[in-house]
Amino acid sequence: MARRAESIELAVLGLLHEGPMHGYELRKRLNLMLGWSRVLSYGSLYPTLKKMLKGNLIEELPPALTPTSRRPKIVYRVTPAGTAEFERLMADIGPAAWEDDNFGIRFAFFGRTDMEIRLRVLEGRRSRLQERLDRVQRELSMTEKEVDRYSAELQRHGVESAEREVQWLSDLINAERNRAATPPPATPGTS
Repeated sequence: MARRAESIELAVLGLLHEGPMHGYELRKRLNLMLGWSRVLSYGSLYPTLKKMLKGNLIEELPPALTPTSRRPKIVYRVTPAGTAEFERLMADIGPAAWEDDNFGIRFAFFGRTDMEIRLRVLEGRRSRLQERLDRVQRELSMTEKEVDRYSAELQRHGVESAEREVQWLSDLINAERNRAATPPPATPGTS
């Protein structure tokens, strides 16, 4: 559960770097980011927001009434401490950076990350997936005769999904390396 809260904190900090947002907008954007399989409830979001307020990572703006509601909406924005925490979290290149819970969220904010960090995270993710893929393929060949056709089909689907993600990561890594190797175009009038 602690990992999920940390992932939500990272996502909230990243989203609030785009500008202040109220809880409903944050939840909507987080659900888009997390994907259909990991819907975020208000019961997960608001305790995280309260914790972040207490830690001075975010702050509430004065409530404003909207024309469609008489109830004021609480709008949050990132603080300087929140910006520093976001940068610290995004600079982490350890295993937590490429695990399933964090990778998608970190990837969503890669535009604000140094290329070397992006490469390390992408390589770590690819390595971890390749290890899993190799293990599943070994186990699949050993248990192929022991499982029914639907279990075998589910395993095959998992292998194909992992293979596609490994290829996608390899393509991203190659693109990053090519971008680093290509010098920027010369500006006209300079030598």
